Amino acid sequence: MKMKTSVALLWITGLAEAFLAIPFIGGGFVISAGYAPLGIMFVLHAITLFFCFKEYSPKFGSILGIITSALAWIPVVGWALHLLTAIVLLLSAAMSGRSARA
Repeated sequence: MKMKTSVALLWITGLAEAFLAIPFIGGGFVISAGYAPLGIMFVLHAITLFFCFKEYSPKFGSILGIITSALAWIPVVGWALHLLTAIVLLLSAAMSGRSARA
């Protein structure tokens, strides 16, 4: 069975957020790239949200991701938001993928 585009994007953005939530490594990556990864993640979350609306998939993770991208420049807050967003996105992807197979 073919995976929905929204579910694939939930997995991709969830894994990217999980990488950014790794202490010192994620923050170092964001700072060394001139905060561009936050802008890229904002765009990816917006694209994912579009497909979630189109395919009736969970939207909360993508909305939280957009908020995270806007606030993640704050050091400790950014880490916590990346971690929370990664968990929500990965759980949403897993639950959406499971219901698509049923």
